[in-house]
This record gives sequence, C-alpha cells and structure tokens, in this order.
Amino acid sequence: MFSLELLPRITRAQSMDVLSSQSNLAGYRAVIDSIFEFEKAVPMMMTAAGTVPAAKILVIGAGVAGLQAIATAKRLGAIVSATDVRAASKEQVESLGGKFLTVEKTEDMETSGGYAKEVSADYKKKQAEMMQEALKKNDIVICTALIPGKPAPKILTEQLVKLMKPGSIIYDLAAEQGGNSAHSEPGKINIVNGIKIIGVKSLMNRLPSTASSLYAKNLFSFVRNLYSREKKDFDINFEDEIINQTLIKEK
Repeated sequence: MFSLELLPRITRAQSMDVLSSQSNLAGYRAVIDSIFEFEKAVPMMMTAAGTVPAAKILVIGAGVAGLQAIATAKRLGAIVSATDVRAASKEQVESLGGKFLTVEKTEDMETSGGYAKEVSADYKKKQAEMMQEALKKNDIVICTALIPGKPAPKILTEQLVKLMKPGSIIYDLAAEQGGNSAHSEPGKINIVNGIKIIGVKSLMNRLPSTASSLYAKNLFSFVRNLYSREKKDFDINFEDEIINQTLIKEK
C-alpha cells in the first residue's frame, strides 16, 4: 500500500504530486466561487456613470492553492495581498503581483519537506494583530492554510470576522480539516453580520473533468516508477526515496 500524500517534495516526484495538482485547481475555483458570491464587480472600472473601485482580496496561506488563488484574482483585476508563516513565500507572492503581509518572527516556520508547521502562541498573537488591520480593508478572504497531519489552524477568530464589512466573503478551503475561520462549516454558507462564511466540501466535484485528468496523470507517473522497462515487470526498489517514503509500513 502507498499513500501519495506522503510524497517527498523533490523534482522527480512533481509529476506524481496529487496534493499539488488538486490544490492548484482548488485555488482557482476558490476565487471563481468567491466572486460569484460577492455580487460586485472585481476590477476597477472608470465609466461615465462613475468609478467602480477594485475589489481587495486577501489570501491566507501561500502554498500551491494560495498561489493559484493570487494569480487568478490578479488576472481578474483585484488588488491582492497574502500572508504565510513561511518566509520563502514572500518572493513567490510578489512574483505574482501580490503584496506580502508578514509577521515579525524569529522561529523557523517551515518543515524540511517544505510545508508550514504549527506556530507558537506568541506568533498567533502577532498574527491576530496584523489581521485586524488587513480584515478591515479587504472584501474577500480566501483561507488555504493547512498543517499536514493536524487540524487546520484557526486563524480568523469570531472577533476578527466581525471586523469585516457587511457584504464581505470568507471562503474557507480548510473547512473539512476544521477550518481556518470561525463560523466555517463544510458544505454550508453561514451569514454573520452580513458576512458570508463559505465552508468548502468536496470542491473537486465542481471541476470533475480537469481534476480527474490531472489525478490520473499523477497516478500513472507513480505506477510507472514502480515498473522496470528492462525486466518488463514491476520491480519495486525500496531504496528509491519516492517509494520508501510513500510506502505504508507495518508497525
């Protein structure tokens, strides 16, 4: 038995990375769904009838899903900002045209595998202070923050949610893992003080053809790595880093 969630983040494993291929689509769809629920124009429009200001979108978590959300929101004309516990994300966010919101810290927030790790109580306090100002200014917040093997970090408390303007949107991609936001429930839209909190459930069902196509390619690439062209048979090399780390071992 193998679990592709355990794939190492190495170049050779990129074509097999199920989490990345599905998260990429999730980030795209998050923006599309959020804008549909927002019920306002997103890009700035200067018309004879007046000026429509650009929507402001904040992305929490700049992993694969977050980066695709930033790129999609920018293409649609929004003013985009993002935050992540990993310092390495700053350059990636800015390369896509987003503004990176950072929290001063001294601890390393990234695992050896490139994922975010759980933060300290002091960091959470500083993060909340930074969020207070950001939430007052933004129209849409897209939450993508996850910690592998643990519940999603609760970043938006009830007090922080109340700071947003009526008509604002919170789209929580992490809802099925516990959620990044208060009032977030999988498969439900909860309205609190005029703010829509959207909890996502089975998001890939909304992009079935594309999601299935990418997933099939991920699986094919993984199975091909188990096969020996010389022997014309399966020859599982347990010394292979990809095989060794994804193999479910008996305790």
